[in-house]
Amino acid sequence: MKWMKFRVKTVTDAEDIIISTLYDIGLEGAQIEDKVPLTALEKEQMFVDILPEGPEDDGIAYLSFFVEENEDGSLMFQGERTDADAVCSLVKSELEELRQWTDIGEGTVSVDETEDVDWINNWKQYFHQFMIDDILVIPSWENVEPGKDAQAGMVLHIDPGTAFGTGMHETTQLCIRQLRKFITPETKLLDVGTGSGILAILSLMFGAKHAVGTDLDICAVDAVAQNCKANGIRPGQFEMMIGNIITDKEIQDKVGYERYDIVVANILAEVLVPLTPVILHQLKPGGIYITSGIIDEKEQIVVDAVEAAGFKVLEVTHQGEWVSVTGRKV
Repeated sequence: MKWMKFRVKTVTDAEDIIISTLYDIGLEGAQIEDKVPLTALEKEQMFVDILPEGPEDDGIAYLSFFVEENEDGSLMFQGERTDADAVCSLVKSELEELRQWTDIGEGTVSVDETEDVDWINNWKQYFHQFMIDDILVIPSWENVEPGKDAQAGMVLHIDPGTAFGTGMHETTQLCIRQLRKFITPETKLLDVGTGSGILAILSLMFGAKHAVGTDLDICAVDAVAQNCKANGIRPGQFEMMIGNIITDKEIQDKVGYERYDIVVANILAEVLVPLTPVILHQLKPGGIYITSGIIDEKEQIVVDAVEAAGFKVLEVTHQGEWVSVTGRKV
């Protein structure tokens, strides 16, 4: 299957109105490309492998809309056959009307043909098996490469899906190394923002007794279930809860108070600051709090928040431009 892509060059302030206007004429599912920084809410919900800061916002946005192309080159649009010129003309007409009363920037339209892409699975070409120290992390769609199993003291089978991290990011690896230092056979662990469950599952493989994971995304439930099954984690060893532990008292109560030997949170500094005084109450006295997702320049902000909440900072570790802060509840 082929698709015709109509790409509008505009300004970020006009994104919503253009998307709404073109939706009304039958163009749905806009792909947005811009350099707008993440909002606080988006950062709070970003329980995934974390990317460094992007380029400075230049105010420019590109909106792409896709229309199915028939074998004869015609398009199916609004339930009828048409062609690219007609759709492009309609889009331009709508943009010119908008321009009469709002700034849409350049407002130009380009048209390209694109081959059908398996959007759900195409990303898998970029994720291959790799080592974290002596741990071989292997995606579900690959077999162990010859010789790799001999190097590995442990094999983690992972299928992150499209919404969660893979373990390749430095922040995840920082957490893994800290977890290995503190886990015992009696450890009860809480993983805040568990995503695909990598940290909690590895903790159980390291010998922890029980794990609880929280996440904002309901998709985490299936991701965790699949990865637990792939790694032989028994039912009941890993319990999932969906909700915001920072603001939702019901989730805090469900997670429980002074129940955990270790809490791990691989999120963002901006989320760790309000999370830390809350999570203090979930930890047992003497419990370990492992954080990451902290860019270099935010290190002191997190250290200050950890100390202010009543933790003693035990260690600050670095990998690349990322930081992990580990504390103990005193």
